[in-house]
Amino acid sequence: MDCMSLPRVLSVSKGSIAERAQIHQGDELLTINGRRPRDIIEYQLLVDEPELEIELNRGGLHQLITVEKLAGEPLGAEIESALFDQVRTCDNHCEFCFIYQLPEGMRKSLYMKDDDYRLSFLYGNFTTLTRFTESDLERVITERLSPLFVSIHSTDFLLRSKLLRNKRGATSLRWLKELLKAGIEVHGQIVVCPGVNDGDHFEETLIGILEEYPDLASVGAVPLGISKFSQESNMRPHSLKEAQSIVDSVEKFQEIFLRLLGRRMIYASDEYYLLAEREFPRIEVYDGFPQHENGIGMARAFEAAFKGDSDRAFGIKPGFFGSVDGAPASGYRAERTASDSLRIEIRRSLGVRPVAIITGSYGFKVLSPLIARHSRNDIRFVIVENKFFGGNISVAGLMVGQDLMESLSNEPEGYRYLLPDVCLSQGRFLDGMTPFDLPRSVEIIKTDGLSLSKALSVQ
Repeated sequence: MDCMSLPRVLSVSKGSIAERAQIHQGDELLTINGRRPRDIIEYQLLVDEPELEIELNRGGLHQLITVEKLAGEPLGAEIESALFDQVRTCDNHCEFCFIYQLPEGMRKSLYMKDDDYRLSFLYGNFTTLTRFTESDLERVITERLSPLFVSIHSTDFLLRSKLLRNKRGATSLRWLKELLKAGIEVHGQIVVCPGVNDGDHFEETLIGILEEYPDLASVGAVPLGISKFSQESNMRPHSLKEAQSIVDSVEKFQEIFLRLLGRRMIYASDEYYLLAEREFPRIEVYDGFPQHENGIGMARAFEAAFKGDSDRAFGIKPGFFGSVDGAPASGYRAERTASDSLRIEIRRSLGVRPVAIITGSYGFKVLSPLIARHSRNDIRFVIVENKFFGGNISVAGLMVGQDLMESLSNEPEGYRYLLPDVCLSQGRFLDGMTPFDLPRSVEIIKTDGLSLSKALSVQ
């Protein structure tokens, strides 16, 4: 049975080679130089060629288009999806998986669990490698699909199998060893669950990484996120002491890794420092923020940008979407606003209006010291309690329309309400509401220090 879909052209750039070749929006690409691509990765490799024969379907009619261009020159056609065959779904049943903790009735795409190495390469998604195969390894090495992002959780095979609720969890890290041996850049993650893989287990995992996987580019330790919808009685939030213990272990092993490998490798998430009530490390300790997208070092990066340090490059760029001509925005990397009509721009008024920054409780802890030192004295916060998810969910990126509506309903008029775009995807909150549903007009700004600084400078 053929489970392949066809690459469908979503848009064509004005003045591009695709436009001159008469490729149109809605065209389905049957073959490129006689080959049918499986995904956007293979598509890009094919269209990088200087001579192309593209067989396409337009309204049921097959056409053959010939293109001549420079090798590597962009074609200029955006493709609708990243994968044209089936997404490799996750067959683990992790107790801590957040997808199992979502309420019913949300949009369908939020419930899709993937464990596809291609999405790891393209988007920076973490994969457990439990569905990885010999042919996958061959492709990754041959096409140099790097970097990849791997969920480790434990280097004790039996404990890892228990955490994933999958017997292949005990053996799948062998693929990690092979990837590293082949020179593939891999970044790891440990989701730490109190009473399960913390304490001595956590330190044993770090020892295991040093002994078995010393070529990992970086490893991030992140705390268990648990919503009120979790059905797992074994899962609970960290205590203050437990969070402090993780931070202490990370900092101890940073020194060990630095001494033995010449780099720190292991980093604790910003959330851990907030939970442990500790100061964030110096900006230099993050070594260029290799796990910035994983919530590690974001506070220091935000602070630096807020203060005008624009010379630093924060984080790696997962996958190659930045250079893929036809790659679509998708998932949490989708455009935050759906179109220009949804961009609620900063409006200038004749008089100076006070400012209210909308954020979660974690965002408040990060931002309040910066705002306290700001030259303006008319800035306040609207701290949104996450009642929708409940549990220990306090990050700004998971704020939803319902909670924002409740928080803003009693707020006064006359303020400029600044909303970070991180809580939006294609102009919608996770509960499907939009900024236009809120009881107060908001100004959507990018979730970085420079954007906030510029917003506060508007009079």
